[in-house]
Order: sequence, then structure tokens, then C-alpha cells
Amino acid sequence: MQASYYRREFERKSKARADADKKVGEYRRKEADKRTAASKARAAAARFKNANTAKSKLREADRCEKQANDAASEAASWSAKVAKFGREAAEAQTKLAKAEASERQAAERTRQREQEQAERRAAAERRQVHSRLAATEEQVTDVLRELRAPKPEKLRVLMLGAASAGDLRVSREQARIRNAVERALHRDLVELDAHPAATTDHLLDGLTRFRPHVVHFSGHSETDLIVFEKDIDKPHPGAIVTARAFASAIKAADDPPLLVLLNACHSAAQIGDLVEVVPFAIGMADKIDDTDAITYAARFYAAVANGQSIEAAHNMGRAKLELDGLPSHELPTLECAPDVVAAGAFLVKPSQ
Repeated sequence: MQASYYRREFERKSKARADADKKVGEYRRKEADKRTAASKARAAAARFKNANTAKSKLREADRCEKQANDAASEAASWSAKVAKFGREAAEAQTKLAKAEASERQAAERTRQREQEQAERRAAAERRQVHSRLAATEEQVTDVLRELRAPKPEKLRVLMLGAASAGDLRVSREQARIRNAVERALHRDLVELDAHPAATTDHLLDGLTRFRPHVVHFSGHSETDLIVFEKDIDKPHPGAIVTARAFASAIKAADDPPLLVLLNACHSAAQIGDLVEVVPFAIGMADKIDDTDAITYAARFYAAVANGQSIEAAHNMGRAKLELDGLPSHELPTLECAPDVVAAGAFLVKPSQ
């Protein structure tokens, strides 16, 4: 799990401990004030000769004593929470240190892997440059047909949304995509399978049962993880899945998808590895606003269902963000495997 996750946990637990410690102080002060008030009331009762007045002061002393005892009980309860949060903060700090060390090692491995990949891609691009320049639309179609698209079958899009804390509008995104496709020229050639509270079982079942051409994920992510939901009805922290595990699941299917679109923050860091599994992958280069992500996705699928290429659909989504004056138009990032061309890849193409 990423260091950023444990850093947030450590900060959250430390804040909770500080807040609980503050509560302990408040209740201890209240206890002391009430015990002082009880002592004063008893002393006053002893001075009064009038029996009724003395009894009133004693009742006041009893009330103050009870309030002091209640405050002491609350202080003890919050003291236990201070200890609990302290232990949890210490555990998170230990895990943070291990995660930071692991990330440093992973970063070095990634750097070496990226250098090797860059060298392989450069070599592949040199071999492909002549054929790309000379390729005809028919030749590109033949290549795509080997990749399962387009065929005389509907484009199948598996839409996975996960917002276990309820802070993202994944249902709204899926509805916008569905509306965009239904208004498109080739709407009858697109089939959507939407899961607004997606678990890892939805991913695996969808890959084998639905056999999607496109896997679309919307939710939370970091550079090396994706957050799915758990099969729980109430809000919860979510199920952390590493980018490597996600890519392995995609690769495990007999017919892997053609495109994986990660409509989530910082997900562009994962697409370099994904295009070793699928021909095309899209991710976000930084944190992206929920509304901006929805806007990009709706325009992307509208263009796909109108018969545009993957590259054109991607550019249409970015253009929509820029036309709306949104600075996030540079965040959506498209990457391809070395032996395919996004400009000639059509996910929806009606038969002649």
C-alpha cells in the first residue's frame, strides 16, 4: 500500500489523539470545578443556621458532586481513546516508514523498467515508422480485427464505479455516459454493463461473463493503487487494490479488453504498464475534479459511439474540457502499445 495512504492514516490518528486529549483536559477541568463547587456548598451549609437553607446548599453540593463524577467518567473514557489513538498512530507511523522504504525501492525498479521499455519502444517505433506512414485504412482495420474490434458484435463497455465513502458521483457519471451513447449515431452498436458500487468480484465476473472490449473505472486511485468497494452497505474505507494486481486481473482473461480507461486521480502513472497487457489505456495525469472527469468521459464515449477513432474520441473529451474553460483538459492521457495506432483504431464501426 502507498506511503501516502499511511501518511494520511498517521495524520488522521494523530489528530484524533490530540482531539481526544483535549477532551480529557476539558472534562478534568469540569470535574475539578464541580468538586470545588461541591466543597463550597457544603461549607456554606455548615455556616447557615436555617435548616432549609442548609439543606438547599447540601442538595447543591450533591448535584455538583454528581456532575464531577460524570465528568471524571467522561475523562476516563476519553483517556482510553487517547491511548487507543496513540497506539494506532504509532502503528501507522511504523507502516509509513516501511512503505516509504518500499516506494523508494519500487521507484528505482520503475526507473529501470521505464528505461528498458523506452529503449524497446524506440526500437519498435523505428521498425514501424515506414509501415505506419504507408498504412491504408483497410490495413489498420485488419490489425484491429485481430484485436477483436470492430466485429459484427456490439462494443461492450464494463463500467465500474467505486466511491465507498460516498464522496464521488459515480452513478451520475455512468448516467451521463449512457445518455451520451443513447444520443449517438451508432447507439445500437454499444452495450453498457454498469456497476455503481463495484467490488473486485464485479471486475472478475465482468471480464469472464461480459467479455468487455472496454473496462472503464471511475473512483479513487493513486499512482500505484485503485480503490474498489467492499460488499458493505454503509460507507467504508474501500478495498485497496495494487496497480499490479489490477493489471494481472485484466491479463488473466482469455480475451483481454482493447482499452482500459481509469477515470481517477493520478492514474496516468499506471497506463504504461497496462499497455503491456492491452493495446490502449487512458488515465489522469494528476488530481482531477469529479465534474471534469464526468465531462471528459461523457464526451469520449459519445465520440466513440459516433464512429470516431480512439485518438479522436480522446481529443474530443479534452477539447470539451478546454471549451468549457477547465484547466484539467491536459490531464487525460492516452498511451498505446508500440504496435498499434490510436488514430486508426475504431471501437465502433458499422458493417458496410
